[in-house]
Parts: sequence; C-alpha cells; structure tokens
Amino acid sequence: MAVTSMRRSSIADFERSNVVSGPGTPISVEYLVVAGGGGGGGGLGGGGGGGGFLTGSVTVPGKSVHTITIGAGGALGPNAVFGFNGFNTIFSVAVGPVIAFGGGGGGRDAGVGLFGASGGGSSRAAVGASRGIAGQGTDGIASWGGNNSSGGSGSGGQAVTKAGGVGTASSITGTSLFYSGGGGGTQFSNPGGAGGSGGGGTGGGNSGGLTAGAVNTGGGGGGGYNIEAGAAGGSGVIVLKVPSVFSLIFSAGVTQTNATSAGFTVYTVTATSTTSETVKIG
Repeated sequence: MAVTSMRRSSIADFERSNVVSGPGTPISVEYLVVAGGGGGGGGLGGGGGGGGFLTGSVTVPGKSVHTITIGAGGALGPNAVFGFNGFNTIFSVAVGPVIAFGGGGGGRDAGVGLFGASGGGSSRAAVGASRGIAGQGTDGIASWGGNNSSGGSGSGGQAVTKAGGVGTASSITGTSLFYSGGGGGTQFSNPGGAGGSGGGGTGGGNSGGLTAGAVNTGGGGGGGYNIEAGAAGGSGVIVLKVPSVFSLIFSAGVTQTNATSAGFTVYTVTATSTTSETVKIG
C-alpha cells in the first residue's frame, strides 16, 4: 500500500510498502512483444509476413523507467507495388532492448516478397523467396506456379501455397491467443488464400474477400488480386505481466488496458503516440 498519512498507517505498513516497491527492488516481468505485420503486395501480390514474435522474462529494478514503442502494420502495396514492411515494436530494458522486427511486405506482380521477421509471399512468376529472422519468424516461400502468388509466412510456420503461415500462441493474458500470422496470397480466377492463425488477412480473389491484418496481432495483410492493391498489415502489441503487488505507470501517450487475476496483473499496450513513451515498473 502507498503511505499517504502516518496517522492512518502503521510502521509495519510503511516497512512493507518500502520492501515491496522501493527503488532497486528486483521485479520479474514476463513479456510478449509483437511487431507490425507486413502489407500485402498489389496486382496478384503475395501476402504480408507476420510481425516478429518474442516472449520471455526479465528482472528490472523497482521504480525503473523503460521506453516502449508499438510498431504499426506495413502499408498496403498499390497495384504492381510491393507491400511495405511492418514497423518494429520495442521494449527497452537495461540488459538490452527487446526488439521485435516488422514482417516482410508481400511481393508485387512477378516480385519476390520482402525480407522481414517472417518473409513476405512471392508473386506469380517470381524467382526465389524472401528470408525471415530466426527466433522471430520464418522464411517466405516462392511463387507456387502459374498466375498464383504465395501467402506470407507466419512466426510459427511458413505459408502453404496461397494460405498464410500460422502464427504463434501465447497464454500470457490468461487466454491462449495466436499472433503474427501471415497474410493470404492470390490465385487467378479463384478465391484468395486464407490468412494464417494470428491475425493474418485474407488474400484478394475473383469474388473479393481481401482483408487487412488484424490490429494488435502483428498479422500480415492479404495480397491484392489481379490489378488491385493489397491490404495493410496489423499493428503490434506489448503485454507485460507482473505480480499484482507492483504497479506500472505509463506516460500520457500510451494506450493500455489491464486486468488482475491469481496474484498477477497483465498490462496490454495497444498503441503509443510517439517513439519516446515510457513505463515505470514498480
């Protein structure tokens, strides 16, 4: 408890407060850091790759302040233009910043997908495939023949023909949720590929159906059909879990929600208005 008046607080309360949340008290923080997904390419374009996925724990001193940044999803590629890479999501701590890299943009017509945490899907007739980043995602795949474009890869698996690759599940919030799925690709005169589990958007097809990556999942955007634009990637997210005896204080430009259960509080950060927003832990 915070001490606001000695008349209403015992010495025991005062000592307990200082032991729990005093400066320098080690605090274990479990984290999930997901970057923005790549945008889908335009004109029979490939799907965008899923944003980087990182999870782990770190011990920080009580009352320490850390910079946090939520990466936006990559912009869509207009007709015959590559999708844009997603933006990095960053949780800066003294032992070294935790940086999830943005997903790769989908390839434009006849173009290879872009390098990213998970590689963007390649368009029809493209030679080769994009690369991903080990530990955060998977490599993209090549065009799968004819007038067909591949899906973007996800953090948990590569694309399968026009379907986006599967993302990775995390239960840090108390519920198992997938993040960083790849966006679906396209197949001429057929429906577009499904997005991968984890927010991947659906690829465009002969009956429409194009969708963007889901917000705060890092899902890649779907590739655009024929002469159409692709779809944007989904934004990233940061989730921080601490013992409920501690509190987190965020700067004014942070959008977050929190919930307490079973002795822990989980803070879900969905947006930051600048690249210098902060969180004070403990």
